[in-house]
Amino acid sequence: MNLQGKYALITGASRGLGREIAIAYADAGISGITLTAAPGSDETAHEITTELMATAQELESRGVRCNPQTSDVSRIGDCQNAVESHISMFSALNIVINNAGKAGRYAHFGDGSKTIADHDPKGISEIIETNLIGPYFLVHSALNYLLAADSGRIINISKRTESMHRKSWTPYGPTKAALEATTIAWAESLADTHVTVNTISPGGAVNTKFGTGQMTGKGLPPETIKPLSVWLASEDSEPFNGCRFVSDRWDSSLPSDQAALGCQECQIFPHPERIPPLKRAWIK
Repeated sequence: MNLQGKYALITGASRGLGREIAIAYADAGISGITLTAAPGSDETAHEITTELMATAQELESRGVRCNPQTSDVSRIGDCQNAVESHISMFSALNIVINNAGKAGRYAHFGDGSKTIADHDPKGISEIIETNLIGPYFLVHSALNYLLAADSGRIINISKRTESMHRKSWTPYGPTKAALEATTIAWAESLADTHVTVNTISPGGAVNTKFGTGQMTGKGLPPETIKPLSVWLASEDSEPFNGCRFVSDRWDSSLPSDQAALGCQECQIFPHPERIPPLKRAWIK
């Protein structure tokens, strides 16, 4: 799986999954990466900028040109500026990773037992704007460049289906269910192009600061997402569009195509009564 000659834009890339995807792409020979990140209401701009620059330095130490940008995906102007900055530096865009996200803590402050009546309205809006509107804004800004490139990949970072509707994950979980529907809709609209749209779920909670704002020492190691994220960005994944994959099922003892097939999960919505243009999204 080689990404030489490809260029990626990864959101939420200062730490956690975004950082691990960026490092995986660097190790796969990618030619250039734009990294974006923005502070949440319980993070400082200095903290996020410091982490973002550290990730950029890590990539550059691996010989990859890097374009770090402080950019909030919930703002259309920031998305447009990040994409234009990327094109100005690299001239092409092949891969967009919608990884930026806000956890339920922004609404319930870490107490998942709270009812909707007790959630902070501002936090609810922040979660929806970042997790759902943000991917729309970024793809709106990037799509013409993806279509102009020799290949295009949009990869949306999701979560396991069982926790999308758990009380303690509201409203974060429902935004990811909506992102799954978005993935299918975008994949259908782009079915006649060389741009594909797929989702990755890590497979469970990940040992990052995402859920609580602090490292818990529990959950999947974030590097679990690496091999699948590289395969989905590569030419090997060309036939797959509108599909859902779970990264912790990757079997490194298998050839990459077989390992990827082992990670695929049927889309979370029933197969439509009409015949959709997506050939592999619904598997038995």
